[in-house]
Amino acid sequence: MHVKKGDKVMVITGKDKGKTGVVLAAYPKKDRVLVEGVNVIKKHSKPSQANPQGGIINREAPVHVSNVMPLDPKTNEPTRVGTKMVDGKRVRVAKKSGEVLDK
Repeated sequence: MHVKKGDKVMVITGKDKGKTGVVLAAYPKKDRVLVEGVNVIKKHSKPSQANPQGGIINREAPVHVSNVMPLDPKTNEPTRVGTKMVDGKRVRVAKKSGEVLDK
């Protein structure tokens, strides 16, 4: 996958097009990512010990990884991802600026 947990991404298609957020979780087997503040759904929950009131909760749902692009650290614009060898390690680089995405 071209995005990892902690990456800043922008949604490029769908109802939340143009929104940005941080990847909270990645699900590589399902090709989906959970992005902060994107694809918010209303979840009905029964009363439980953790939530004694119950009711309707807003929470994020995963979006397909093809619908998001990482943001270039230099220009803050969406960019494609390439790879490069640095000090014997493979790192992800932004195609637009050549800036390293991995810390």
